[in-house]
Parts: sequence; structure tokens; C-alpha cells
Amino acid sequence: MKNRYVIIASALFLSVASFAQKNEIKAAEKAVKGGKSDEAITILTGVEHQVVNAPDADKAQYYFVKGNAYFDLANKNVEADKNLSEAAKAYKELLEIEKASGKVKYSTQAAASITDIKGKLINGAIADTKADKNAEGAKKLYDAYLLEKKDTINLYYAASTYVSAKDYDNALKLYEELKSLNYSGKANYFYAVNKVNGQEDFFNTAADRDRLVKMGTHEKPRNEAVPSKRGEIYKNIALIYVQQGKMDAAKKAVSDARKANPDDTSLILTEANLYLEAKDMDTYKKLIAEALQKNPNDVDLIFNLGVVSASAKNFTEAEKFYNRVIELDPKYINAYINMAAMKLDGEKPIIDDMNKLGTSAEDMKRYNVLKKKREDLFRSTIPYLAKAVELAPENVDVAKTLLNVYSALEMTAEYKALKAKM
Repeated sequence: MKNRYVIIASALFLSVASFAQKNEIKAAEKAVKGGKSDEAITILTGVEHQVVNAPDADKAQYYFVKGNAYFDLANKNVEADKNLSEAAKAYKELLEIEKASGKVKYSTQAAASITDIKGKLINGAIADTKADKNAEGAKKLYDAYLLEKKDTINLYYAASTYVSAKDYDNALKLYEELKSLNYSGKANYFYAVNKVNGQEDFFNTAADRDRLVKMGTHEKPRNEAVPSKRGEIYKNIALIYVQQGKMDAAKKAVSDARKANPDDTSLILTEANLYLEAKDMDTYKKLIAEALQKNPNDVDLIFNLGVVSASAKNFTEAEKFYNRVIELDPKYINAYINMAAMKLDGEKPIIDDMNKLGTSAEDMKRYNVLKKKREDLFRSTIPYLAKAVELAPENVDVAKTLLNVYSALEMTAEYKALKAKM
């Protein structure tokens, strides 16, 4: 009989606790609606230990109110980053509870809030990177990825931003995750100009875009093919290992990648770049030859060979590759820009030599030789810069570079003509 009373007393205690817990959640909900979210969090923290054993309906309400409280504080710029993260955790917990129980009451609102949080995280990350706060931006991008893992592009950008922050440990962790997902990033994007506001709109499919072009609301359709980022990912994994002094791990990373993706020529370039870093020029040249043999007329591949060669200060080889790209595709603007930039890099040593000279007759003679050499260098860039301006007149940086060249060569008529077009 005594045990029976103990059982009844325990049941009564649980009922009282559950009742009190419900009241606390309602009080917290009321506090949020009254704009006192900090007070709501204090109330919810007080009953947190009881929620574990609560019915699913109470748990769902608890996490919904908790998410709303933290989100409200974030929107009021009260420790925005921390509170956005806490709100997201609460909403995700809610979604998992209602999914498991099969009873959906708050999930739709929570999902909408998660979408809002995700947008705020991404916008915050963009602002952080512009302010050179790359570590903070990378964390926000990773948090955005955790909110919706199907958007793997945010994981990729988080890894890249950690590289910019020189946080190689976190970058490596995220790159390894991308590798395990076999992430490519290869895609086709579809755009057209909206006739109402003159802005270029993005479309998920060519059919969606073309339908509106046909209706007359949009014009100037264009496609943008985004190449695979897999090579870059494996390259960065390898280079981080190199930076950490783990050459064997770096070579294995690229070797594994090539076995898994035998037709991805970008990985050949990654391996070539690795051996270039290791100063193994024989293996480097062998891999370059292999890449060309696989795709002798692939302009993207040949352009990348030019980039790799220029990075190795093999400028003759780089010029050969860039000219080959231009021959295959006369509208490949980056080949013109890179060629001009590579040539202009040769100005600095000339200027350094000029600055070392004195005023003697011998020095003045040497100065005139260097001056002509500099002018010849500038003239050699004009065809490439002029073509780049022709292909992309909206590219202000290229136009400014050409203006500087014209100014240095005292080509006044050409300078004025270009200036008038800008």
C-alpha cells in the first residue's frame, strides 16, 4: 500500500511540474509579444531542464518561443551574430521534434524564420568580407550552410573565405567535407534584362527565361556556364597540406582526386601546380603535356596553363598559351587582360633600375635605354588592352589601365577618345 502512494505522489508531482512548465512557456511567449525577449529567455532558461521529459507539443512550443525570442533580439541588433545562431538552433530543434511526432503546428513559421536568418547570415558575411573580417564572414556562411545543407555553395564559399582569413585548419575541414560530398559547383546560369527596370534577372532554367523573353518583358538573354570547382577544391586541400609541410598528404589528396575523377582535367592542373610548388619541374612539364594531350583545343584548360606558367614566372610559356587561347576564341577576354597584366608586371624592374641611376653621362645613356624599353613594353600591351575594352566596355578597370598606358606614352588623341567613351 505504501508503494502505491509513492507512485500516485510521483504522478501528481509530474503533473504539477508539467502544468508549471506550460505556464512558464506561456509567460515567455507573452514577454516576446510584449517586446521583452530578454525576459522571455530568462524564463525559458529556468524550465529548460524540464523540457527533456515534456510532451512533444510542449517541446515544440518551447523551442518555437525560444527561437522567436532570440530572433527578436538579433533583429534589434542585440549581439546579433550570437542570437541569430541561437535562434537557428531553436528553430531546427523544433522542426526535428514536429517531424518525428508527425504533428505540425509551428514548422511553417519556423521554416520561414530560418529562411530569413539564412539571408541575414549571408548578407552579414558579405558585409564582413568587405570590411576584411573574413573569419567572421566564413563562420556566418558555414552557419547558413548548416541551416540548409542542400545549398552546398555556402559551404564552398565558407571554405574559400576561411582561406582568405588564413584560417587554414577550418578551411581544410570544410574542403574535406566538400570532397566527401563530391561537390562540383558546375552549373549553367540563365539571365535576361528586365525591360521595366533595366536590371538583369536570374532564372533557374532557360525555359523560364525564354518564356518571358517571348512575352516581351525581358530582352538580351544570356547564359553563363560556371566550370567545376572540384579542381580548385583539391588544389586548395593540397596547398594547405603544403603550407603545413605535409607534402605526402598533399600528393595523396590530388592522386585520390584524380582516381575518383579521371576525366576532370582541372585536377591535372592541380597536380601540376603542386609539383610546381615542390620545384619538381620534370613532373610538372609531364603533367602539362598530359593535360594538353587530353584536350588540345580546350580554351579554359589552355588559359589555366597560361595562369600556372605565369605564376611560375615562365612568361614565354605563358604568352604562348594566352596567344593560343586568343587564336581559338578571339572573344576570350581574360586572355587579353592576363596577357596585358603579365607584360605590365615587367615595368617594376625597369623602374627600379632607372631609380638606381645617377646623373653621369653613362647613367643618362643607360636611362634613355631603359626609358625606351619601358615605352616598348607599354606599346606591347595596347593591342590586348584595346581588345579587352572593345569586348567589355563596361570594365572600368581595364579602360583605366589603357588610359594610363596612353598617358605614359603621351598618346593624347587616343587618351581623349577613350576618355570620352567612358
